[in-house]
Amino acid sequence: MARTMLEYSKTVLKKVSFDAKLFYKELKKALVRLLPEEVEELKIWLETFVIDKPELQKSLIYIKE
Repeated sequence: MARTMLEYSKTVLKKVSFDAKLFYKELKKALVRLLPEEVEELKIWLETFVIDKPELQKSLIYIKE
């Protein structure tokens, strides 16, 4: 089964979530690479993912428009 870029991006973000700088860098890359509808899904996922990670909550500024 082929993995979508969205799923790949989520996996990468989970793996780098220990380092806020790296997380932000990978998030920016994901936002550029994903299709608009995938970006919307990533935004929803991100809001849930960072809810208990205060060091990553600043990443929400990248998805607010």
